[in-house]
Amino acid sequence: MYELFDIKGKVIVITGGTGVLGSSMVEYLAAHGAKVAVLARNKEKGDELIQKVKAAGGDAMFLQTDVTDEVVLKRNAEEIAAKYGKIDVLINGAGGNMPGATIGPDNTIFDLKADDFRKVVDLNLMGTVIPILVFAEYMVREKKGNIVNISSASALRPLTRVAGYGAAKAAVTNFTKYMAGELAIKFGEDFRVNALCPGFFITEQNRALLTNPDGSYSARGNTIIAHTPFRRFGNPEDLLGTLHYLVSDASKFVTGTVAIVDGGFDSFSI
Repeated sequence: MYELFDIKGKVIVITGGTGVLGSSMVEYLAAHGAKVAVLARNKEKGDELIQKVKAAGGDAMFLQTDVTDEVVLKRNAEEIAAKYGKIDVLINGAGGNMPGATIGPDNTIFDLKADDFRKVVDLNLMGTVIPILVFAEYMVREKKGNIVNISSASALRPLTRVAGYGAAKAAVTNFTKYMAGELAIKFGEDFRVNALCPGFFITEQNRALLTNPDGSYSARGNTIIAHTPFRRFGNPEDLLGTLHYLVSDASKFVTGTVAIVDGGFDSFSI
């Protein structure tokens, strides 16, 4: 019997795979039989993650990368193809923010640092575009491919503070829809591009913004919870079911979509 959700043997590349959300994805995908290539900057974290995956019986490899450097990414792709023979899925999970690209409560737009804004756009947008350009070439050779970009709640509507990050992620969402049409029209129906849009999950990047040192919610954290019908932040495992759907053949006729996993944040208003 054909199993729509079977991902055994799929070669899945994930950038930013050593973060809180990324590492959860890596462990889950490997536990379900995928061969996972983890790309990230931090080699120590990457090696630890691969050891953990292998100890649990999974198949994974780590490659140090820079998602804004096409030369490095091409070298990564060659190593992955040499080991696994193909690339089925690309998950673009790398991203981040910088203080100079944010506007705090006591700041105005004129306090924005243009260079930091540019760096945030470069990391989040070009750090999605360039991996697609590199890894989609391998997919075209195999005449099929699946790309999952990671969007953000800040891409769906403007949120306070995160000016640069929100603009970059909004561009990622737009580029997701563009690439869905571009690949399918030019190369056939076996190419899909979708985005997974997490709501608010506590990560190392935003922990200090959403919580106080004692673990209680900050003022911003409380505001977010008040606008989230589920009345909690997401747990990393809350993303895994939707991710599994997107990387599997269960979503074979789905492309150009944004799958929102946010406890109702985007749908709630007062």
